[in-house]
Amino acid sequence: MLTVHHLNNSRSQRVLWLLEELGIDYKIESYQRDPVTNLAPLALEAIHPLGKSPVLTDGAQTVIESGAIIDYILRHYGNGRLLPACDTPEYEQYLQWLHYAEGSAMLPLMLKMYTSKLPDGGAPLQPRIADELQRHLGFVEQALHNVDWLVGNQLTGADIQMSFVAEIAPLLGAQLSLPNISAYRARFQQRPAYLAALKKGGLYAYGPA
Repeated sequence: MLTVHHLNNSRSQRVLWLLEELGIDYKIESYQRDPVTNLAPLALEAIHPLGKSPVLTDGAQTVIESGAIIDYILRHYGNGRLLPACDTPEYEQYLQWLHYAEGSAMLPLMLKMYTSKLPDGGAPLQPRIADELQRHLGFVEQALHNVDWLVGNQLTGADIQMSFVAEIAPLLGAQLSLPNISAYRARFQQRPAYLAALKKGGLYAYGPA
């Protein structure tokens, strides 16, 4: 059986959502962040040396990185669902969004979060961070113009991967007007499978208000 090593308030929530969308049996091993440092517990290092979440185990197979986990689940258990057909333009778009979420979009968001904890707020970096937030969130905002979902206007694993970006965008890019991203976030947060994943995963600060 698939096991999700799930950390509260983390990207692993979207893996639970994917599994609920597919209706796959799975097990959750839950871990809690340190209340002072907000770091993952050392127990996660017993699953993988990096000690990060999400981690997926499937028998002897261990998979890390959200995009790789989503790809693994859809290839091995999806039966063609939430995944465009190979050798189509939609599949190439899907791959780009799957990698873009963590490869590009998350960097300015994480920089904004980390520098906000510095005594001076990371003042020298803020103009560049603001520019990158505008660039990347503006790109996603435009991609969602007049569509419900990012690839072929159908829900895919790319939307599940991008969900975390949409969920933390209002917290870290509050100065930006992002109506399409806001509607997108509300749309996926209303899905029954998303709500079922929230119920199973426990505390998640970035879910519906």
